[in-house]
Amino acid sequence: MIYQSVSDIVLDDVFLRLDGFLAQGELLLKIEGLNPAGSIKLKPAVALIEEAEASGALKPGGRVIESSSGNLGIALSAVCASRGYSFTCVADPNTSVRSIALIRALGAQVVVVDRRDVNGGFLQSRIDYVHGRLAADPSLVWPNQYANPSNPRAHYLQTAAAIAKQISAVDYLFVGAGTTGTLMGVADYFREHSPDTKIIAVDTEGSVTFGHPPGPRHIPGLGTSRRPEIFRSGLADEVVMVPERDAVMMCRRLATGWGFAAGGSTGSVLAAAVGMQGRLSRHSRAVAISPDTAERYLDTVYDDAWVLERYGPAALEAAAS
Repeated sequence: MIYQSVSDIVLDDVFLRLDGFLAQGELLLKIEGLNPAGSIKLKPAVALIEEAEASGALKPGGRVIESSSGNLGIALSAVCASRGYSFTCVADPNTSVRSIALIRALGAQVVVVDRRDVNGGFLQSRIDYVHGRLAADPSLVWPNQYANPSNPRAHYLQTAAAIAKQISAVDYLFVGAGTTGTLMGVADYFREHSPDTKIIAVDTEGSVTFGHPPGPRHIPGLGTSRRPEIFRSGLADEVVMVPERDAVMMCRRLATGWGFAAGGSTGSVLAAAVGMQGRLSRHSRAVAISPDTAERYLDTVYDDAWVLERYGPAALEAAAS
């Protein structure tokens, strides 16, 4: 198949059956990292840029700025490069070295903000930096993934619709929550088209999105230190908070047992699914969304020294068992 742009190469129909991962029931992993940007974020990146174009805010040769801890920054870098826009990604110290290198390889600039916000994270500090740049240069365009309805709409129209098309009946759907764009879009779709599906929102301990206390987080992807504007409570049937150590363990278990190395967010959603397996029957069908693959986490989640320093020897022992 011949594509006209990297923006068009979205493979939304790839699922991996994880036989034996749960004690009972069927678990299907929706693989989102098989596109040029390497993550689920290519879909909202395209939607955000096209919304800015349609509104007239983004014109030929325009300049885009956005806050991202990694994957959206990479996706926007790819989309902007393919459409002739310059892009500045506002990242933080938790953004992996590999992600920053890839953003720069795609022609974008990277600014790393290292001042922590009131909840101990970097999100509000990154957004404050964006506001400062916009005040100094109003010609910059900020898509604002945290408040722009184009973010969840992309997942309503694509991610959720693809699941419903490929999987005839979904009993449980495990969705990670970062900006909550995926969660909001998918939940809206299934509430409308499959109300019996149980939506399980998965977040990481230390995230404030669902009203839990802030805490240290080291793996980019899930979690926030500031609730995104697009978030709406009540769409999920249940919220599961997963320690990062458990996410690491599940990533490594998936890689060594099933031959698929995934990113940290995938480890979190799988940990949530395993934690709920006692409530599943042998006839239950569960789908978990895997936002990206392992390449951006080789220096973190899959590095023994990094894991040992942050989570202690028990994390390595658990991952090896």
